[in-house]
Amino acid sequence: MKEQNFKILSEARQILDKLKVPSNEKETLTKLIGILATSLERYNQDSTADLESLAHSVIDNRALLSLLRQQSEELDALRKLSINLTSSLDLPDVFDALVSEAMQLIPKSNDVQIFLYKDGKLSFGAALDFKGNKNSAWAKPRSNGLTATVARKGETIIIEDMQNHPIFANMPSDWKGSIIGIPLKVGNTVVGVMNMARSNTGGFSDSELRLLSLLSDQAAVAISNANLHQMISRQAYSDTLTGLPNRRALDERLEEEVQSARRNNYSFAVVMMDLDGFKDVNDSYGHTVGDEVLRMIFNQMARGVRNTDFLARYGGDELTLILTQSDISSAKIVTEKIVEGMNKLKFTLPDKKKLNLGISGGIAIYPVHARSGADLLRAADTALYQAKKHNRGSFQMARGVTGPISTHNIGVE
Repeated sequence: MKEQNFKILSEARQILDKLKVPSNEKETLTKLIGILATSLERYNQDSTADLESLAHSVIDNRALLSLLRQQSEELDALRKLSINLTSSLDLPDVFDALVSEAMQLIPKSNDVQIFLYKDGKLSFGAALDFKGNKNSAWAKPRSNGLTATVARKGETIIIEDMQNHPIFANMPSDWKGSIIGIPLKVGNTVVGVMNMARSNTGGFSDSELRLLSLLSDQAAVAISNANLHQMISRQAYSDTLTGLPNRRALDERLEEEVQSARRNNYSFAVVMMDLDGFKDVNDSYGHTVGDEVLRMIFNQMARGVRNTDFLARYGGDELTLILTQSDISSAKIVTEKIVEGMNKLKFTLPDKKKLNLGISGGIAIYPVHARSGADLLRAADTALYQAKKHNRGSFQMARGVTGPISTHNIGVE
């Protein structure tokens, strides 16, 4: 019986050779025939005819078997993709996973790029090429180019030869090969575009298109989830009335600043501020007008600070400003400008009267007045209290090694 099995396997190999079946597929089919022959032998001692029929059936249906194996590999790829794309809600991590998976899914890819699409505008997301270079846009999307066209139409575009396609007319001569642009859609909304290029010309196989379709669907959902997470995180750290960072954001930033100043040996200032006369606005005109006044004043202040500084709403009509890499003299210069800005504010109240508010503040310097975030806030707040009590419209320096509280009168006659 074993000799008969060997003979049938040998004949099967010869048939597969004549059919020019790829070696890896041929090996898989012969192994399958061998396994089936062994199983059949156990249950039927006189199985020569059945075995021959089985061998021919396996060979005749090799395309089906190959398709089943391919689909199994695609499902496995989808499983791995789902795990990788859902392992993080951080957008940069999602981008890294996307471009890495794309390059692995499609053999001989030259590069892959992802762009976000929102409010009719494209922004760079991530990129990776076959050399491992990442996160550098090869070219800015053109209004009539592939990326913009895919985003507008919401449809996949396949270009089999970039050098002979109108979309890539007048492009650099080294732009060769084929490229596919795929919209990343959640429902009917395009949230991004993924482009994949190859150095060889020609189309993409049905299998590759299926994999890219699976990838794009997963990518769109992952990007949408990451954006939602980012938005919720911003809301958790933002004041709902003014849009400024809130107390939670302030505490975290202040702790980061303390750690950075400690490592790099620099000083910084914490300024606590409070509006003078704001309570009268609320009492006289109501909280709706008061809220409008707060938004106007706080947002103007936010526009006036350096990008490296941090302005947050502490609560009510109080603000906290972190001036990174600042000392006493530079902090005084900044507070003088704040008062100047307040004096220039123009706001007409409902009864046509002009808004007239002042501002008082307290300043604490790291590491002069305190060496922790909480102590710095306490020192600045105490100085603010002294300014409000003894000299409204002034910014006072906190107590510390500088000696007793000092006052520099700003905007006060």
